Amino acid sequence: MRIALGVEYDGSLFHGWQAQKDGVRTVQAVLEQALAKVADHPLRVICAGRTDTGVHGVGQVVHFDSPSIRTPRNWILGANVNMPSDVSVTWAQPVADDFHARFSATGRHYRYLILNRASRSALMARRATWIHKPLDAGLMHAAGQMLLGRHDFSSYRALQCQAKSPVRTLRELKVTRRGEQIELRVSADAFLHHMIRNIAGVLVAIGAGEQPVGWAKEVLELRDRTLGGVTAPPDGLYFERVEYPEKFRIEGTGARSTNLAGEW
Repeated sequence: MRIALGVEYDGSLFHGWQAQKDGVRTVQAVLEQALAKVADHPLRVICAGRTDTGVHGVGQVVHFDSPSIRTPRNWILGANVNMPSDVSVTWAQPVADDFHARFSATGRHYRYLILNRASRSALMARRATWIHKPLDAGLMHAAGQMLLGRHDFSSYRALQCQAKSPVRTLRELKVTRRGEQIELRVSADAFLHHMIRNIAGVLVAIGAGEQPVGWAKEVLELRDRTLGGVTAPPDGLYFERVEYPEKFRIEGTGARSTNLAGEW
């Protein structure tokens, strides 16, 4: 039987999602160890999108196969009792054999949170990226609109990115401010390694008045990562949710109000 799960995690103390040979602490390794105890056999989970060190997950989706018969409640409670407090299974459901958490996904949504004030925050540390210099969210939003659509995002991906193609379709990029906080909401069919953090780095430079609004498009057209902006820190990045075709009836992937950074 194939089972899909919703997973949320505080990425602050994890070395990213993917299990690694050197045994460092990762979300995948912690989750697999917990589920193996519930299933009573080793298993492997496949996620909708791998996240880097320090990146958080609100609506991560995974799937795994197991011959063990458990109710969704058993999978949820059994996994959570065997995991640390910074990772949690939020829902579970049986799915069709052709469902794939990664390859069946048609859209992914992220959020990037910036605390924009002169002093750092003790409460928001590792939950938002602190930028002390004043930022103009309006300029950042205007620049972001130049990146919408289907493009070669070579300038916005990590040099070590292993994706076969740098072409992605950016569907939404909204930048809004509420008091001291600035929020970037980004959605696409899929993302490249460091793509959102590299976009955020360019928008921050524009918001700070260090570059003109048109620089975002100029960087895009260069198709050269070495000529792009800095990579923004991972602290403020959240994997929010995943979209799947209606035929799979994935119940737990709608928009959620959960905010690991607190209600601002």
